[in-house]
Amino acid sequence: MENLNMIDGQLLPQIGFGTYKLNGAQGVHAIVNALNQGYRILDTAYNYENEGTVGKAIERSHVSRDQIIVTSKLPGRYQDYDAALTAIQESIYRLNVDYIDLYLIHWPNPRHNKYVEAWQAMIDAQKAGLIKSIGVCNFLPEHIEKLEKETGVLPTVNQIELHPYFNQQDMVEYNATKGIITEAWSPLGRASEVIKDKDISVIAEKYNKTIPQIILRWHVQLGVVPIPKSTSITRQIQNLNVFDFNLEVEDVEKINNLSQKDGRLKGQDPATYEEF
Repeated sequence: MENLNMIDGQLLPQIGFGTYKLNGAQGVHAIVNALNQGYRILDTAYNYENEGTVGKAIERSHVSRDQIIVTSKLPGRYQDYDAALTAIQESIYRLNVDYIDLYLIHWPNPRHNKYVEAWQAMIDAQKAGLIKSIGVCNFLPEHIEKLEKETGVLPTVNQIELHPYFNQQDMVEYNATKGIITEAWSPLGRASEVIKDKDISVIAEKYNKTIPQIILRWHVQLGVVPIPKSTSITRQIQNLNVFDFNLEVEDVEKINNLSQKDGRLKGQDPATYEEF
């Protein structure tokens, strides 16, 4: 696995580990295992209510803190400037770390229209050393353009819903024009029909890999950083074991052709969806 260069000079591994719904002792166990298997991005959020679990896993692992990319996210209800600064500090305390490596605005919440204010708070928190890199989740081009116009600072990362049934090609290409790395949440489609797809199954047989491995390799070859989650050590290992083969161009296209105009799994359109 290689590292990608973010526009602020920081490095980002090609695959991360999602921690949504990993809570308590079982969550700590799963995350420690993931770190032991070689994952170095831990992706959490204020709204996941498990930052303490992630912090405890970091404490119990044998991986040096400076080798771990800790990611958390700002919820919509704290997008006011002062509230955002406080929320960032609270996340740091919960995680029991001195700084957060990558901090993201979770959703733009456009009707609330506070995301620029939150972005400015994150810029200032970065200057204060609380955050190393700043980015966004679920932002559309118009939201990113507004951030750039009003602050002059672009996100390093835009984490979006992305899987074979919703490949977001236009969004990925837009991010690339701005030097923004695309991360994928629910890269395996939240264990939906995506990981049972017959067309991907045929490709998996061709390469003697599992369907999830094919999907994650597809992400990597698109230049996208997938953030899969698994409590199983076997699957954690399998999900990282995607760097010993390359999908042929025709197979990448076959998977791309599975994408649907609006293949969102839960209809969460950033133009209208809001999360607080």
